[in-house]
Amino acid sequence: MGDRKTLSRAFLAAHGWDEADRCFLAGDASDRSYDRLTRAGETAVLMDAPPGTGDDPATFVAIALHLRGIGLSAPRLLAQDLEHGFLLIEDLGDALFARVLETAPEREAALYRAAADVLAHLHAHPAPDGLPDLTAEDWAKAAAFALDWYAFGATGHRPETAGFVAALTEALLRHADGPRVMILRDYHAENLLDLPGRQGVAAVGLLDFQLAQMGQPGYDLVSLLQDARRDVSADVASRITAHFAGTTGRDLAAFQASCAVLGAQRSLRILGIFARLCLVGGKPGYLRMIPRVWAQLQDSLAHPALSELLAVCAPLLPAPTPAILQTIGDKCATLSP
Repeated sequence: MGDRKTLSRAFLAAHGWDEADRCFLAGDASDRSYDRLTRAGETAVLMDAPPGTGDDPATFVAIALHLRGIGLSAPRLLAQDLEHGFLLIEDLGDALFARVLETAPEREAALYRAAADVLAHLHAHPAPDGLPDLTAEDWAKAAAFALDWYAFGATGHRPETAGFVAALTEALLRHADGPRVMILRDYHAENLLDLPGRQGVAAVGLLDFQLAQMGQPGYDLVSLLQDARRDVSADVASRITAHFAGTTGRDLAAFQASCAVLGAQRSLRILGIFARLCLVGGKPGYLRMIPRVWAQLQDSLAHPALSELLAVCAPLLPAPTPAILQTIGDKCATLSP
């Protein structure tokens, strides 16, 4: 595939951005990275998504077009080289919800309500064809990452997953297996932008949606309110959950049960992902977020709908004490995928 810098320079030259100033903007748990380009007061963002690493830029393009088509603020596509994994996209700015809330915490309720309204709007429109649509058992098996990587990193052995998968599958079937909607999956304060110059649902900028699939209406709301990277006020989380349920015509108690089950599934999977990013990927920084995810998991498991799963998880998953996290950290980058 050639050197990424050389390839990116050729891509930018082909579209008139080769003389632009270029600075690193962001990277994440995947192999994607983003650079901001500036020329004559104009900016754009270069997405570098190396082929064969799990993120297909063609999917980003397709999902972005769908989101923009229903009035949401995904970045405009300016140029593309899908063969080599480069996109030039609209620069939506730096006002990530997470950054805004660092200096204006009083805006939390308003920003999160706006984000919930985006989800209600998204779910009110038919999803594009061809999105992945997992079964309840598939979702439960994905959550077994917690056993395969977190428990393994902490204890040195991988527990049997059959009972875990059965208990979570049953909870999903009972409380979170209704008609599917399009979900964006990584819907949280680091991927949402405050765009005050736009109106209504377009005032929320959307990033990192290329892994969109079919799922339950509460999934992205749980992703928003149970954020691995920042604490969301319990009062705000409760009010936004009630607001979303009311806006979309759902029974609040049933929706809260669904969110608890989805929250447990998501937290369990994230525990495994963060441990794996350390053990295999050599990224120990994710370990510091595990205690927050663990606390969110305990909150979800406390719901009566998850009593059986709680009983299964308790002996299998040790709490992330400093000693446990140190044990995982000591094995950083020592394991194969």
